[in-house]
Amino acid sequence: MQPFALDYARPAAELEYATPYAYDPGLQLNVLLDGRIAARDHALLRELGTTTSTAGSKTHFDD
Repeated sequence: MQPFALDYARPAAELEYATPYAYDPGLQLNVLLDGRIAARDHALLRELGTTTSTAGSKTHFDD
């Protein structure tokens, strides 16, 4: 038996964009390309709303 919702489920659209930050395992923070901490860039946070990392833990202050 297939759940009702699966009759209408569609794959998520793939967005083509590059995040302007990357995870730094040494600092355990997301950093911008110039080395600044992404969570301190107010313009970036206004634009993206968050700087989600893939560090495994979603409890960091920059998530």
